[in-house]
Amino acid sequence: MTWIAAILAIFGGLFVLLVFLVGIYNGLVKLRNRYQNAFSQIDVQLKRRYDLIPNLVEMVKGYMKHEQDTLTKVIEARNLAISAGQRAAANPGDPSSMKQLASAESQLGGALSRLLMVAESYPELKANQNMMSLQEELTSTENKISFARQGYNDSVTEYNSAREVFPAVVFAGMMGFGPAQLLEIENSKEREAPKVQF
Repeated sequence: MTWIAAILAIFGGLFVLLVFLVGIYNGLVKLRNRYQNAFSQIDVQLKRRYDLIPNLVEMVKGYMKHEQDTLTKVIEARNLAISAGQRAAANPGDPSSMKQLASAESQLGGALSRLLMVAESYPELKANQNMMSLQEELTSTENKISFARQGYNDSVTEYNSAREVFPAVVFAGMMGFGPAQLLEIENSKEREAPKVQF
């Protein structure tokens, strides 16, 4: 009777361990799906912005004949960002894809800022209703991207925290749950303190 109790205790312990591992696995799957869904929200907004940029460039092209270099840089940055976005969308959270996307988005943001600054020096363009509408749409999209990025980063942080705490840290790597990368876009304008003049 003792050996039967020992066998039952071993099987009972293995069953408890199995249930425990299934719980860790399922929890990490839910968190991974959450951050992948959050990235898809970013992807939707990025595609929206990418679609707006050619319209913006076409709008300013007629006014800015001497600024062809600025327009070319915007289109090149857009194409680079689209490519990086596609790689990131194929594997959200992948550290190298997310870093490439962040770099490409930073370059695109800089190119768009330069374009809009140059456009400010053309009063007819600045007063054009279509241009104002495009700028408003672009600003709205930028805000939506920021909110979506915040949601994604929150989901990634929750996932990374769950996979790094004990006991999940012991099993996460064995079950194929690697770390996910935050999407942090460097923007020198966001980091600068505002200048106040009197």
